[in-house]
Amino acid sequence: MPKFNLSKKSLQNLEFVHDDLCLVVNRAIDLTDTDFMVFEGYRSVTRQKALVKAGASHTMNSRHLTGHAVDLVPVLTGMPRWDWPLCYRVAEAMKLAALEYNIPLVWGGAWDRVMNGFEKTCEDEVSDYVIRQKKRGERAFLDAPHFQLPRENYP
Repeated sequence: MPKFNLSKKSLQNLEFVHDDLCLVVNRAIDLTDTDFMVFEGYRSVTRQKALVKAGASHTMNSRHLTGHAVDLVPVLTGMPRWDWPLCYRVAEAMKLAALEYNIPLVWGGAWDRVMNGFEKTCEDEVSDYVIRQKKRGERAFLDAPHFQLPRENYP
């Protein structure tokens, strides 16, 4: 399995991110077979407002505002890629790292469950999440790079 390291920029983007989430990210980079970067961690209110205004975020109640969320983007041949197959591989590494440290983690591919409780692959969990949302009469919002600590455990 290839060995990857977080870049200097990724480490800077983990500044002000909760220690438990940093622990999981740092372990996931050791476990993954797909390189990734920490695209974003903590966000200022000004940045969040700009993202909401641009339609790139849907809420001013983001876990990024408190340092409880990160966006991890796969890297292929030195370039960031938002391809779902690559995102699934990063998500699997995050799931394994969260399980190893017993840290609950919510993923933007299946917002209504903690990753530690996933019984299937991340890809299958996304499909199931979409079905659950349809049954609730709600649209599924999918954000593959997003990982956050749940509010119930990390107010």
